[in-house]
Amino acid sequence: MSDSANEESKMPMLDHLVELRRRLTWSVIAFFVLFFISFYFAAAVFDFLVQPLQDLWQGDTSRRLIFTALHEKFFTEIKIAFFVAAFVSFPIVSNQLWAFVAPGLYKNEKRAFLPFLIATPILFFIGGAFVYYLVLPVAWEFFAGYEQAGGDGKLAIQLEPKVDQYLSLVMRLIFAFGLSFELPVVLTLLAKVGIVDAAYLRKQRRYAVVVAFVAAAVLTPPDPISQLGLAIPIIILYEISIICAGFVGRAKEAKNRADDDETDDSAKG
Repeated sequence: MSDSANEESKMPMLDHLVELRRRLTWSVIAFFVLFFISFYFAAAVFDFLVQPLQDLWQGDTSRRLIFTALHEKFFTEIKIAFFVAAFVSFPIVSNQLWAFVAPGLYKNEKRAFLPFLIATPILFFIGGAFVYYLVLPVAWEFFAGYEQAGGDGKLAIQLEPKVDQYLSLVMRLIFAFGLSFELPVVLTLLAKVGIVDAAYLRKQRRYAVVVAFVAAAVLTPPDPISQLGLAIPIIILYEISIICAGFVGRAKEAKNRADDDETDDSAKG
């Protein structure tokens, strides 16, 4: 084979690498632009994240959050900017990924994959909203219940959260719930490629319940409110995944029957 032929065979791969680099460059630029914008609004975002605790202490002006290192609040706002930029830039990054992958997919593969790409950020957002509006208020009230009034020979024990620890706990819960809410997407994709089906998922239901409580124990603080708040939605989402896998299985069976009928008709013709 001549050198020119070798060069021609290498060009498609080189073109793909150039395209991948271009898509990654746009993704990185989008992330950093959003990072600097998010850093400007980081204090407002932190105020939003601390609102459930503020609601618990409403009317008590003596309450406060503290930081004990000079750089702590600064790096807390950097973390906030990173998390916000990662979340907000996800649609842009996924769009760049889709633009790179889509030309190599068949039309039916595009139709199959695109809904999952759209559902992923939506389900993550629902999981984050669930923990923020439902779990955090109850969990903070539970933890604050361990405060102790002074007097009668006892020292007062008062909650004064550190800003970095508060942010770490909130973001850990948001990511735990957000990722857990992706369960229907993951299991439905596995059903589409034939790794699992609805019957298999039903058979593994009791193991899934155990895994849900183990995951909740690992991913959430050691309190029953947070653990139940994560375990119960995971179990519900698992049941939803079984329903979705059933739809996928029935769609596959219908397609196979249609293909068989078409084959039979062509054979008869």
